[in-house]
Amino acid sequence: MNLVWQRFTLSSVPVKQFLGTSYLYRSLVGLLSSWRQTSFLLRWGDAIAAVLLSLVYLLAPFVSSTLIGVLLIACIAFWLLLTLSDEPATGNNTLVTPIHLLVLLYWGVAATATALSPVKKAALNDLFTLTLYLLLFALCARVLRSPRLRSWIINIYLGTSLVVSFYGMRQWRFGAPPLATWVDPESTLSKTTRVYSYLGNPNLLAGYLLPAVVFSLMAIFVWQGWMKKALALTMLGINAACLIFTYSRGGWIALVVAILTATVLLIYWWGLRMPTFWRIWSIPILLGSLLGVLVLAFIFVEPVRLRVLSIFADRADSSNNFRRNVWDAVFEMIRDRPIIGIGPGHNSFNKIYPLYQRPRYTALSAYSIFLEVTVEMGFIGIACFLWLIIVTVNTALVQLNRLRQSANIQGFWLIGALAALLGMLAHGTVDTIWFRPEVNTLWWLVVALIASYWTPLVDNNQESYLTQNEQITDNNS
Repeated sequence: MNLVWQRFTLSSVPVKQFLGTSYLYRSLVGLLSSWRQTSFLLRWGDAIAAVLLSLVYLLAPFVSSTLIGVLLIACIAFWLLLTLSDEPATGNNTLVTPIHLLVLLYWGVAATATALSPVKKAALNDLFTLTLYLLLFALCARVLRSPRLRSWIINIYLGTSLVVSFYGMRQWRFGAPPLATWVDPESTLSKTTRVYSYLGNPNLLAGYLLPAVVFSLMAIFVWQGWMKKALALTMLGINAACLIFTYSRGGWIALVVAILTATVLLIYWWGLRMPTFWRIWSIPILLGSLLGVLVLAFIFVEPVRLRVLSIFADRADSSNNFRRNVWDAVFEMIRDRPIIGIGPGHNSFNKIYPLYQRPRYTALSAYSIFLEVTVEMGFIGIACFLWLIIVTVNTALVQLNRLRQSANIQGFWLIGALAALLGMLAHGTVDTIWFRPEVNTLWWLVVALIASYWTPLVDNNQESYLTQNEQITDNNS
């Protein structure tokens, strides 16, 4: 059974041998390697790539999607230059992981859906956008292999999110006019301020801040010195408070999932050094405490109680009713094109959805990433997407166990990445802010962060050698 699972999650895939038999890889990678040896700038290739990525995550909340697209194109052009000038992979130093293979398969399904789409022109435009995001993942996975650059990019994101959260908290303190009907106008919460900061939408802000909350928590353990730890604790409080004041139900669900996941993984991380009592009872105590906090918040905080109850109001809540009507139309779209879908992207959706929509229920997406992927790429696409998630989660758990043995401090960022990934999926179950560039760039950063930790399965002696090398690199950084 273990062998079957390893093959399903590609844990035992001989990536080096696979690349060695790939004609495309052998033809392109290393094509410009002789030029790179004489180039001064390309000696600092990964550092320059980190600067480009930093611009993406520094500017994403404040600029238009068009400018983000231009930055992504610059990142991809530089990734292509680095790849063409790379030396072919040797030993365990390959930059390709099982996650890369699934991302490539996902792109292949999207390309097939585009070719078979009833609205090919619209689908082709969105296939280009999807390609930018997937190649952003490839560049991130490459750069984040360096512990120093990994910490740098995470710190850039945390600093940017702190500015976003500060402005959101200012809106909560002094009020901010709603830019749309975000709360049922018949609800007692209709006058409640839902903060949106620079992103213009409270649900989008919640999705953007979720990884910041988790990485702020991890920074408390990674950053050395009381001043830095105090800063991390401040970030955690401000980011979490701002997310809560978005009053995004999907964001709240995601926050609970992410914090619960992070806490369970932290208990697992320290499990080897815990007394027997805490090793047995820490998780039940954690679950009981979390449940107690949620119950107290439900009883004594009226806005929380009303927002939670609205989740179960079904069509009596206008937001729920809107989603239900959109989902009914989406199910019909899936029924008519179940295998390969209508083609990727919101442009394809906007062309086809009006043929199925209920009167007065216009929509730009399916309000669920799982339904959106299914309607865009059919059951083949959603199966590939779920496979990618399973392989990513399995990779994170395997590498976390490896880092846990050596108590490598970089393991905390891996815990944060896995918690953020599961939280974003929980939010995406009932919303599609996942497809917006401010959040989608973060999603692929999180996936790339997990991929950056991947090492092939090796024997015990080589595993010890790799662990010692990682520890030395981490100490030097």
